[in-house]
Amino acid sequence: MPTISRITILLFICLLTANGQAAEQVPAQPNILVIVSDNQGWQDIGYNNSKITTPTLDHLMKTGVRLNHFYVYSMCSPTRVGFISGRAPSRYGIHGAIGQRSRQALPPETVTIADNLKSQGYETAIRGKWHLGLRPEVGPLQYGFDSSYGYLHGQIDKLTHLYKNGDRSWHRNDKFIEEEGHSLDLITADAVKFIKTKREKPFFLYVPYGAPHPPLQDAAKWVKPYEKVFASRSRQLYAASVSHMDHGISQLIRALEETDQRKNTLVVFFSDNGAVDEIKRQEKNYQGRFGPYPELGNNGPLRGWIGDVYDGCLRTPALVNWPGVLKPQVVDQVTSVLDWHPTLTTLAQGHIDPTLKLEGRNIWSAIAQGQQVKPTTLYWRNSNGKRQAVRQDDWKLVFDSRTKMIELFDMKKDPQEENNLAAKHPQRVKELQTTLAQQMALDP
Repeated sequence: MPTISRITILLFICLLTANGQAAEQVPAQPNILVIVSDNQGWQDIGYNNSKITTPTLDHLMKTGVRLNHFYVYSMCSPTRVGFISGRAPSRYGIHGAIGQRSRQALPPETVTIADNLKSQGYETAIRGKWHLGLRPEVGPLQYGFDSSYGYLHGQIDKLTHLYKNGDRSWHRNDKFIEEEGHSLDLITADAVKFIKTKREKPFFLYVPYGAPHPPLQDAAKWVKPYEKVFASRSRQLYAASVSHMDHGISQLIRALEETDQRKNTLVVFFSDNGAVDEIKRQEKNYQGRFGPYPELGNNGPLRGWIGDVYDGCLRTPALVNWPGVLKPQVVDQVTSVLDWHPTLTTLAQGHIDPTLKLEGRNIWSAIAQGQQVKPTTLYWRNSNGKRQAVRQDDWKLVFDSRTKMIELFDMKKDPQEENNLAAKHPQRVKELQTTLAQQMALDP
């Protein structure tokens, strides 16, 4: 997209909406609450046959819509780019986690989902992990959010709120602050306060938690229930972090109920990527105070871990809940984090500006009525750019540019990606190689 001012783009969006070109209407603009977990594996949520208890998320799934084939990206920052922008993160050159003292950030002229909802009269807020720019000058307020609270980096000491190299990260409205308390509890409390604040506008509240991303520092009361469930202490700590987050989510839901907003609030939940299997002690991070973590998440039965291009990294738990509007169902169609930008904008009675070149689809008909939506092409590059993958329909191609290895999987018959069919289907490989080359050509 050509570089033009954010004000010009936003005015254009508003004019289109005012001229009556908005997409399908809904009876009322709902509040929108989007909750994101951090490094939560496929089997690290109760309803996926896990030994980790998540009663709140299980109830939201049972009474809502389960997105059973929901895809994200290989690491934290890329998935957040996809959600905020509605475009593949590689279009902005963001392939992995933005870390250390990198000055990389989402381009400031990007029109975000917060921008679109704000143009429709929404109050927009983030409470939690940003990870799309590590400095206040590229914090959430520069990307359409009316208010922000949480941390800028991808991880922090949960109690001191400092990044792993000692840099400050904890902020309110993009200005560093000092506070005491566990970061998850602080984020939850501030999100509850936001929900309970009286307003005339509908709200968009984005709550990206930092759980169960290490370091793991949850109180003994969260760890104790797992001491006889898992032999590994690090797995116990990981499970405790998931349960702690689930309790935080229960407080958000309770706040909606107590303020009579539950029936007018759409709740979305997903994990930003699959789990990491282990972390060895790193003396340079947090002065070596945390770890080692020899056993963390569980992506089984899917293949692979965070940072990869297999489904253990890319396919994560996801659900949508809206009492009285959405009936319980399971959506087995392929959906993606890219779909939220056009879906939520349309639900808010907004217009999708074609010049933004959004790559997601409006999937509301699938969520609300179980209808089939148009097929999509999904494309991934891992953090070092050496491995790429593309999926069309039921077929997925994985290419390693270092070894030149090509893998082809029938994802409907082989969701574990165990059987490489490249030799049996050379024409299919050729077609997907062409698609992959076309996708890579769109990257800078």
